[in-house]
Amino acid sequence: MSKHNVSRRQFLNYTLTGVGGFMAASALMPMVRFAVDPVLKTSAGGNFVATKEKVSDLTDEPKRVDFSFKEVDGWYESEVTNTAWVYKGKDGKIVALSPICKHLGCTVGWNTDKGNPNQFFCPCHYGRYTKAGVNVPGTPPAKPLDMYETKEKDGILYLGPKKPQ
Repeated sequence: MSKHNVSRRQFLNYTLTGVGGFMAASALMPMVRFAVDPVLKTSAGGNFVATKEKVSDLTDEPKRVDFSFKEVDGWYESEVTNTAWVYKGKDGKIVALSPICKHLGCTVGWNTDKGNPNQFFCPCHYGRYTKAGVNVPGTPPAKPLDMYETKEKDGILYLGPKKPQ
């Protein structure tokens, strides 16, 4: 047995603190779960999104392709529209590049710089990329453009998640 005696006041203080803490945790737990649960919810990542582009219509000239998909942010769902530059390579493989410059996030355009034809051009800081999306040395971008995964289904182009080159 302990020689330290607990006074009535200490006993009530410990008991009320314990009961109050349990009640506060019981009240806060549903609110914490409501806030955290959507973030921890697993998603079916890697989904491909159908575009309106037919694979047979693609050529070796990059073409701007817009595509839309539903995005869930927590418990808010919205319709998002993205863009890709799509063309067929020399080997016939479909190439889909992100139009977002790796320097400052501006949108690049194909063949818009008259002094440097057949390149992707970023008007924000005169960044340039080759047709393959590789950054031209001596220009601001330090990394190549990201690529979208692609697949064909029933003659329609499907774009998947972005990945760095």
